Amino acid sequence: MKKIILLFLLINVNLVAYNQIIKGTILDNETKKPIYSAAVYFNGTSVGTLSDEDGDFKLDILTFSSMPLSISAIGYYSVTLDEFSDSKPNIVYMKPKLFELNEVIVNDKSHASDRNENLTTFRDVFLGTSWNAENCEITNEDDIRFLYSSDKDTLKAFTIKPILIDNRALGYKITYYLDKFEYSKPDRIFLFTGKIFFSEDLTATGRKKKHFEKKREDAYFGSRMNFFRTLWFDDLDSAGYQVKNSANVTLDYKDIVSQKDRETKYLKYHGDLGISFGTHKPPSSIIFLKDSVLFYPNGYFDPKGITWRGEMAEQRIADLLPYEYSISESCST
Repeated sequence: MKKIILLFLLINVNLVAYNQIIKGTILDNETKKPIYSAAVYFNGTSVGTLSDEDGDFKLDILTFSSMPLSISAIGYYSVTLDEFSDSKPNIVYMKPKLFELNEVIVNDKSHASDRNENLTTFRDVFLGTSWNAENCEITNEDDIRFLYSSDKDTLKAFTIKPILIDNRALGYKITYYLDKFEYSKPDRIFLFTGKIFFSEDLTATGRKKKHFEKKREDAYFGSRMNFFRTLWFDDLDSAGYQVKNSANVTLDYKDIVSQKDRETKYLKYHGDLGISFGTHKPPSSIIFLKDSVLFYPNGYFDPKGITWRGEMAEQRIADLLPYEYSISESCST
């Protein structure tokens, strides 16, 4: 009998070791009513779940337990949880999307030419202008609405529903929950924020699959994800990266990385950083918005802590890969 009990305990210990489940409830911030089919996921991954009719959810977070958790739903602004409990239910309140209706809406048939122009601008800014972007399609463009500010110089876009993207270049279906999009035409400055969820194209086999693997590899090298992964392991030199300060002095790992413990590292430097990758790609630069920027070995970094310039700033939604992406798997096929 003791052996049976011991075996049962060992089985349960192993199950716990391989699972880290969190639970919670998603509620409307104003009505306090449950939100059905809210997406609970890790931004930039394909790991997530949906809330049920009572607004309840549960998710295994073992793989990405150190990353913030994202919650998105149709008609609501996304919520980011930097801290969440795995010992008690998490209660999440979501705010409905409200837009300034006093601004000019450019969407109806009388503004068809303006809308087409706005869609072209939106695609270029949002998806990018790379080969990958040329092979992407937003499949629900009718859900996107455009607003002009009173001075007509700033284009704004909003949508109640998530933006659905078919990335036929890299083999992903993308769901993007847009929270904000603004583009200033005179100076070509833009800002868009939101959350992204990836789904693998499981129909790809044979030659098509190898094509995706090659294009993903091309997108990976020289990417922001690649930079932070190699930085974590102090492997910038062998990976082909050079980091310099504004005085053109080459910096080492110890000059730009602050380590709290084995699991927590920060990119930190007093001043802008110049980044070059190989000899065939234009340079990039990092402008700090915070004193230090948290990053992880899978390439995740705090997006609110950095502004990018140059080549890495040109990498848009069409060029992104999920954090589960492994270059070793791609190279081994």
